[in-house]
Amino acid sequence: MGLTENRVVVVTGASRGAGKGIALALGETGATVYVTGRTRTEAELPGTVFATAQEITDRGGTGVPVICDHSDDAQVEALFKQVERESGALDILVNNAFTIPDGLSRKGPFWEKPLALQSMFDVGMRSAYVASYYAAPLLIENNAGLVVNTSSFGGRCYMHGPAYGAGKAAVDKMAHDMAVDFKPYNVAAVSLWMGLLKTERNRALFEGVPERYQSFAAGAESPEFTGRVIDALARQPDPMRWTGRVLIGAELGEELGVTDVDGGRPRSHRAMLGDTPSFSDAVVD
Repeated sequence: MGLTENRVVVVTGASRGAGKGIALALGETGATVYVTGRTRTEAELPGTVFATAQEITDRGGTGVPVICDHSDDAQVEALFKQVERESGALDILVNNAFTIPDGLSRKGPFWEKPLALQSMFDVGMRSAYVASYYAAPLLIENNAGLVVNTSSFGGRCYMHGPAYGAGKAAVDKMAHDMAVDFKPYNVAAVSLWMGLLKTERNRALFEGVPERYQSFAAGAESPEFTGRVIDALARQPDPMRWTGRVLIGAELGEELGVTDVDGGRPRSHRAMLGDTPSFSDAVVD
């Protein structure tokens, strides 16, 4: 397959954080990158879809900002109609949109945390399904493509409680099952576990609770590292070799020779946080 030239990419949830970093890294390759999110103007944290798109263009790609609420299916459908109308194709979809409710990192059992944590099932788990649903016709039209669900070790270990863990485990399994449906069309689907990222939000967290996150912060990845890994995967002669799998970004990066923006190579947290899941090869239609 080797998605190397004139790529058209959609990165959901890219106003800031991981999505912004992924979009910038893919934009640097000269791709046309559709940047989605709800943020029109900066609020508590810096970043907007317009600022991300402009930086992509400044780095040599073509950034296209799209205001899109991923809890609204009609807006998601309109997004992919826009991609089809303007670009006629889609090569890479990165499902990164995710809501972070207040109280997520609060210590304590789930029943003492806000019930609103279940909103992660909507923008996170469900939004990955809906975006993939509307992207699929564009991806299979090319007979080549890549779908990446961004995820984390929270799909395997206890991390922030059952709502967060269930959402991450769901997008991992979703990538495996989508790979089965996409296989005849040469479209790869993977779930990519990111490490702790040096995002705007996490930097504040590191500084606010240093005793809790000190060991993780020391090995944190830049938000652009995941985008570099996705770029390297898309450039492989046969990305289908990885389809259906849950992959650890740091390990895949090492395998494909990817370095972070500082020239270093982030370490895997497998030994501390657990192995990636394996799924049965059985297919029951």
